Amino acid sequence: MGDTPLAWAAGRGHEAVVKLLLGRADIDPDKPGLEGQTPLMLAACNGHEGVVKLLLGRDDVNPNKQDEPGETPLMWAAWGGHEGVARVLLGRSDIDPNKPSEDGRTPLFRAAEHGHEGFVKMLLGRDDVSPDRSDNRGKTPLICAAGTGHAGVVEILLGRNDVNPNKPDRFGETPLSCAARIGHARVIALLQPPTSAAHGTA
Repeated sequence: MGDTPLAWAAGRGHEAVVKLLLGRADIDPDKPGLEGQTPLMLAACNGHEGVVKLLLGRDDVNPNKQDEPGETPLMWAAWGGHEGVARVLLGRSDIDPNKPSEDGRTPLFRAAEHGHEGFVKMLLGRDDVSPDRSDNRGKTPLICAAGTGHAGVVEILLGRNDVNPNKPDRFGETPLSCAARIGHARVIALLQPPTSAAHGTA
């Protein structure tokens, strides 16, 4: 199944074309195309905030719809760190900001692993986002951020009382061991226990 004319226009941010197409009675604004991606997902992925607003103005567009890998529009926005799109989506009362994909990862995971600090802060400002939730392999957003060297995100997550800095994944790897294996010195400095600096105690 190929992408529809609406999907092409939405993904490229052509608001005028999107408005024209949405005015047609024979247009399904939530119809999935390649890999199950809807026009809303494509607009969110590319940061087209105006198009996202147009699509969400329709009652027949599902803001939590998932594509074949289980990614939602909010997840696609998280990939690119599109905070404006996220604000529009999170402004919906029916949005699920904690909805996982097929691999068990949430929008917070996506933002953390790509180092989008503003996006991470936005999600953590909500009461319905679980900052220490594990994916199918037991990895947490902190492990992902530590493994990719995003020190800013690591610092934000460590500022939460509900994030366990020593929580291991299914393979026994912790945020610290993951950062050490990759060699991210700044992240290691943040994760090291305060007592590690003490030497020579009798």
